[in-house]
Amino acid sequence: MTDADLHFYFDPTCPFAWLTSKWVRTVAARRDHRVDWRFISLRLLNEHVDYDAWFPPEYEAGHTAGLHLLRVAARTRAEHGREAVGQLYAALGAHTFDADPVPAPDAPGTDRRATRAFLGPVLEAAGLPAGLAGALEDESLDAVVRAETEEALALTGRDVGTPIIHFGPPEGVAFFGPVISRLPEEDEALELWDHVVALARFPGFAELKRSLREQPQLRGLGVAPDRPGVEEDWHAGSRRTKK
Repeated sequence: MTDADLHFYFDPTCPFAWLTSKWVRTVAARRDHRVDWRFISLRLLNEHVDYDAWFPPEYEAGHTAGLHLLRVAARTRAEHGREAVGQLYAALGAHTFDADPVPAPDAPGTDRRATRAFLGPVLEAAGLPAGLAGALEDESLDAVVRAETEEALALTGRDVGTPIIHFGPPEGVAFFGPVISRLPEEDEALELWDHVVALARFPGFAELKRSLREQPQLRGLGVAPDRPGVEEDWHAGSRRTKK
């Protein structure tokens, strides 16, 4: 897609990326923007990190599940085109974050999202062939995911998480975020977009950040849409237990 208005780099297991993507879809529909949905893997980004020492217990399995799902996204793009990636991501997010919370797995260190049982209904909802689930274990696709992860980090620097948005590619600037914990109404979404784009267009702008974040207002995380989530301290795009 050479005429995209923005590139959106996502890991499908990141709740903040999902909320931001919903905001971007609202704006894209109102402003007739084209989005190229691209890949950044939190598992590859953190591959040199000691997960047991740095992250909450469920993070390694979650990030690994994200890599497996990005393999499916890579095969989807290769076989069905770039627009199909957007359909897949929409279905993944809806089944992960906009559905009721799922109990913790019986086996420690596992994540249901890296299974055919989870992915089957997702592919059906996205209108994609069930056979794409075979990519979950296809390690040959990691090269594509890694290359795109490095592409995203080359645009922003490495001390980031997801999402990353590249405005007006290829010449435009890219930033990590914006990280939002609540989904704005349509008019508010457009206002927020205009403010973010204004910052992105200023050539000297580098960062606007706070590490304190509300837990995202997502049904799948058990946060009701009419109340703010619990505030937590994050670092480099992740809820690390060490700084």
